[in-house]
Amino acid sequence: MSLIVSKFGGSSVSDAASISRVADRIAGMRTQGHDVVVVVSAMGDTTDELIDLAEQVSAGGAAPQREMDILLTAGERISMALLAIAIHSRGVSAQAFTGQQAGVLTDSAYGNARILDVTPGRLTSCLESGSVAIVAGFQGVNEDAGDVTTLGRGGSDTTAVALAAALRADVCEIYTDVDGVFTADPRIVPTARRLARVTSEEMLEMAAHGAKILHLRSVEYARRHGVEMHVRSSFSMLEGTRVVTPTDEEEQLMEAPIISGVAHDRSQAKITAVGVPDVPGAAARLFETVAGAGANIDMIVQNVSVHETGRTDISFTLPATDTDAVRAAIEAVAEELGHTELIVNAGIGKLSLVGAGMRSHPGVSAKLFGALRDAGVNIEMISTSEIRISVVTSADDLDTAVRAVHTAFGLDAAEVEAVVYGGTGR
Repeated sequence: MSLIVSKFGGSSVSDAASISRVADRIAGMRTQGHDVVVVVSAMGDTTDELIDLAEQVSAGGAAPQREMDILLTAGERISMALLAIAIHSRGVSAQAFTGQQAGVLTDSAYGNARILDVTPGRLTSCLESGSVAIVAGFQGVNEDAGDVTTLGRGGSDTTAVALAAALRADVCEIYTDVDGVFTADPRIVPTARRLARVTSEEMLEMAAHGAKILHLRSVEYARRHGVEMHVRSSFSMLEGTRVVTPTDEEEQLMEAPIISGVAHDRSQAKITAVGVPDVPGAAARLFETVAGAGANIDMIVQNVSVHETGRTDISFTLPATDTDAVRAAIEAVAEELGHTELIVNAGIGKLSLVGAGMRSHPGVSAKLFGALRDAGVNIEMISTSEIRISVVTSADDLDTAVRAVHTAFGLDAAEVEAVVYGGTGR
């Protein structure tokens, strides 16, 4: 029939009952004649619990990242073994493999390794024998030293896509606890609509700007290697959402929807350097300092220079977890930068409107800003791409903003479609 790679997240394998439900689904797929490779995350909160244990035994110090990688990969190994046992009990042969055994080769960046190659010889042999291959996600092996590595956020999604690419699978299914990709987060907009299809370009923008249903790295990998992703719920049999990369010919034939969805992000903070001298090189030095602290910047706004003082304000957004390091780095070179004050605001939210149809439809910006005006939401910053408009608002206004924009662009369903089965959207 076909070769399917299926990934099940932590909420889908959170306990024995959930693992049994997944085993039933996989056994059914095998009975239908499909070859199946399954990638699993750690059960529920296992990874967080392991991190807590490491903090308790490290006496307040930083645990070595190499040892943390060895520790954290244990969660996925538990899941893969339990799922293999459950599938066996249903009369279907299954074999469990670690990331290393599955041939996932990475660089040596412990804690956030990147996949360099996949050599899935053992998985191919497993499939040829008629067995289901169960692979521990989120992990690989450093091809130089042979050390276990973890892939960082979205690691299991990325593992699944990488295996699908290496095995030339027909589809990579990502099972989660919602019924697909929706036009907004169902927790904020209960009338959000499920998208039957979304382009990888749109999904990249949504993932990069707060939509948590798929991780950015996995979407990038899928687009680069031509892997079709299918987002579905492990708690229902509904069709879900297909993430596709249309050919140039298909894009010319199809008329893209104006707006595909509204994403939001609460994980950022805003830093403003007040009174920066408006001279060549000042902004460069500021952002060299930020880069040196290891932070990724999202939006940047520089005010018009005040003529009388020759100074300007520069604001930028970044992950809130990086604010302390960036503040310390800037303060360490304050005399060189010459700014008069540094303001950190953690109470912001970002809304992003995404749609490939923006390219050919004027008036999208006007409608967006009008909807926010009518909802009484003030805009602090604006950023755009060819198919996206993002705005920063107060965190307190973010939910109101998302609902107002969703309604303004006609994205509301006539009735509630979205069900969050596991409570997290992952």
